[in-house]
Amino acid sequence: MTDIVASTPPAQDRAARRMRRPRWMGHAGLIIGLAILLTCLLMALFAPLVAPHDPYAQDLLSRFAPPVWHEGGSWNHVLGADHLGRDYLSRLLYGAQISLIIGIGTAIVSGIIGTTIGIAAGYFGGKVDSIAMFFITARLAMPVILIALAVVALFGSSLTVVMLTLGLLLWDRFALVTRASTIQLRSQEFVTAAQIQGASTLQIVRHEILPNLLNNLLIVATLEMAQAIVLEAALSFLGLGVPAPLPSWGLMISEGKASILFEPWLITIPGIALFLLVLGTNLLGDGLRDITTPQGRN
Repeated sequence: MTDIVASTPPAQDRAARRMRRPRWMGHAGLIIGLAILLTCLLMALFAPLVAPHDPYAQDLLSRFAPPVWHEGGSWNHVLGADHLGRDYLSRLLYGAQISLIIGIGTAIVSGIIGTTIGIAAGYFGGKVDSIAMFFITARLAMPVILIALAVVALFGSSLTVVMLTLGLLLWDRFALVTRASTIQLRSQEFVTAAQIQGASTLQIVRHEILPNLLNNLLIVATLEMAQAIVLEAALSFLGLGVPAPLPSWGLMISEGKASILFEPWLITIPGIALFLLVLGTNLLGDGLRDITTPQGRN
C-alpha cells in the first residue's frame, strides 16, 4: 500500500504537466474545426486523383441514380447522380475546390483592404481616422447580399467576379479589428523606441505593428472565409454565383431543389457538406481566439 501511494504523483506534478501541455490540445472545438477544414482541403487537393468520374461528364441513362444506401443504388455512383447523370461524389469533391477558392481568395482581398485601412486609421488617428471610420460606417450600412447580386448581375457571373465582389464587400471587420489593435500598439514602448531610432512609418508598421496583429488577422480571416462561403452558396443558389457547369455546392443545391420531393438527397448531400465546412471554419476561428487570449476562456 505504501508503494502504491508513493508511486502516485502529487497534485502539483499533474498540474505542472497540464500547464506544459499546449493549450490547443485541450480545446475540442479547435481540434474538430481543424480536422474538418483539413478534410475539405484534402478533398479539394486530391479531387482529380480520387474522383471516380469526370464531374462534367453527362450520362442520361444514369439520371437521378440514387445513392448506394437507397434502393436501386450502385457503387458506380456512390452518392448518386444528378438530373444530367453527372456523378454526385465527383461534383462534391470538386465543389470543395470552389468553396475554398472563394473563401481563401475573399479573405485575402478583404484582408489587404481592411488591414490597410485599419492600420492607417489606428496609427495616424485624427482626420485619417475620421475618414476611415466614415468609409467603415458607409460599408456597414450596405446590404452585402443585395450589392453582390447587383454587381454580379451587372458584370456577369464568374468565379473571379464573385471572389472580388465579396472581397470588396467584406473588409470592414478587418478594418475595425486592426484599427482597435493599432491604437493600443502605437503607444507601446517598442513602437516609441523604433520612432526614437529614426525608423520610418513603413518600417514601424512592417516590423512592429503587423507582427503583433497576425493572431487577430488569422482569427478574422477564418470568420470571413465562412461568411464568404455562405454568400457564394447563396448567390449560386439564386443563379448569380459561380456559373454552371462548375460544381459549386450552392449551385448543386439550386439544381436539386426542383426534385426535393422525390430525390431529397440532391439537396441534403451538398447541404451537409456546406454546413460542415462553415462549421469547421467557425470552430477553428473560435478556437484560435480562445487559445490566443492571455487567460483563455472558461
